[in-house]
Amino acid sequence: MKLLFAALGALLLTGMALQTVSASSTSPNTDVHVNINNYAFQAPSITIAPGTTVVFKNLDDDPHTVTAVDGSFDSKGLGQGDTWSHRFTTPGTYAYYCKVHPMMKGTVVVTESGS
Repeated sequence: MKLLFAALGALLLTGMALQTVSASSTSPNTDVHVNINNYAFQAPSITIAPGTTVVFKNLDDDPHTVTAVDGSFDSKGLGQGDTWSHRFTTPGTYAYYCKVHPMMKGTVVVTESGS
């Protein structure tokens, strides 16, 4: 029984590590997914390579937006189950929020090529 628990623990840790890697280090042409759930962006800060597309999916019953603080992108209203994506090509830090629920905030950091 101890072996079973140890194996399950190892699998859970491996799964968590993979989730962290996919959200924090990507290569171009790889999509990164950010769920909107419980009135929060479920990866509020991600670091990606230039050329990466971030796909946002609203899992809440209420509508949300993904809106850049600087106005460079805006998803408009996303209903439950809707997705919206944006390709980030230029290195920099992009702060975003939900227009409907301004307390919901996130950040996309696009690294320099080769970083």
